[in-house]
Amino acid sequence: MAPRDPVFPAGRHDLYTSQARSAAIRSGDVLFVSGQVGSRGDGSPEPDFEAQVRRAFINLEATLAAASCALDDIVDVTTFHTDPAHQFSTVVAIKREIFPRAPYPTWTAVGVNWLAGFDFEIKFIARIPA
Repeated sequence: MAPRDPVFPAGRHDLYTSQARSAAIRSGDVLFVSGQVGSRGDGSPEPDFEAQVRRAFINLEATLAAASCALDDIVDVTTFHTDPAHQFSTVVAIKREIFPRAPYPTWTAVGVNWLAGFDFEIKFIARIPA
C-alpha cells in the first residue's frame, strides 16, 4: 500500500492544522485534495461570490503547486453550491476560463445548504506527473 503523504500550500499550513485536516494527501501517483473555498489568507470568506469562486481556484492551484501538479493533472472535480440556481452560470463561466479546452476533468455539482460561511467549495482528485 502506498504511504499517505500530506501536502500543504505555502503559507496556509496553520489554517489546516487548526481544522485537523490536510490540504491534500499524496498516495502513490494520485493526489486527493480537501475542499477548497474562497478564503483569504486569514481564513475569512471573500464576500463577493465571483471573487470567492476565483479565490477558491487560486487556493486550488496553490495546493496543486505544493504537490508539483498543475490544472491539467486534475481528473475529477466535485463542487458544492449554496444557491446553485443563481450561482451556476458564474461558476461555469470561470470554469471555462480555468479549463478552456478538452479533455475536461469529470465534474459533479452538488447543491448544499451550509458551507461554514462560504457559498462555493471545490474538491478534486489529480494525477501526479511522473
